[in-house]
Amino acid sequence: MKTLKELAERRAAAVAAKKLLLKKFETAPKPSDPDMVAKSAEREAVAAARETRRVERERSVQEERDRQIVEAAAVARAASAQADALEAEAKNRIARVATDNAERKTERDRRYAARKAKQR
Repeated sequence: MKTLKELAERRAAAVAAKKLLLKKFETAPKPSDPDMVAKSAEREAVAAARETRRVERERSVQEERDRQIVEAAAVARAASAQADALEAEAKNRIARVATDNAERKTERDRRYAARKAKQR
């Protein structure tokens, strides 16, 4: 067990430490002190500037997303238009082939009929 002298010394040291802490807080600048008001205003200005930069950054990111969406839609429209053009060209080619075949058959039938008419 510790001696009474050691306990008294520890207690005195604790009291002294508390007094030092109280003295430190008493000498600390008050919130109404001009330096503290200036620092507080500076911190608020920095925070406001930070918030402004954050909002600007979010706005630019959103603008980039919107631009990419518009660009993707334009690419999709162009691809769709190209696909429609290819489809129309294919249909036109098929129609021309069908028309050519019908014309050839008609000409062949006419020649056949003419040949049969000569034979009679």
